[in-house]
Amino acid sequence: MPIKQTSTPPKTAQFFKSVSFETLAASWLQADGWEVFMPLTDHGSKTDLLISDGRQFYRIQVKSLQTNDENTVVEAQWPQDKIDYVLYFSRAGNWGYITPPFQGRVRLNHKDHVRFHQHPKNFNSAFAKI
Repeated sequence: MPIKQTSTPPKTAQFFKSVSFETLAASWLQADGWEVFMPLTDHGSKTDLLISDGRQFYRIQVKSLQTNDENTVVEAQWPQDKIDYVLYFSRAGNWGYITPPFQGRVRLNHKDHVRFHQHPKNFNSAFAKI
């Protein structure tokens, strides 16, 4: 088995971890039958994933948080009209939330947010509720 012989700089490791959650969400959505597109870069556009059911497209922003506290307050980092959904993944826990776009600051476990367990079947069931 290969063994990594070099260390990854902290900022690079953080970027890789963020991209891993984007890729994870993309694979779960694609396995559920969505067409999934990943922009080469999302700098400024705030779109990590673009999905389609063949008729309509939806823009998704993916975030990961180093917390196990579902009462965490999150802050919008995008113009409300630029995305359709935000996916939050807990790095410390095995859960996440699907949210509509919002402005300002809200609790992650807000009543309009849909919780999911980090498993494809549970995630796709939660995504179907939105």
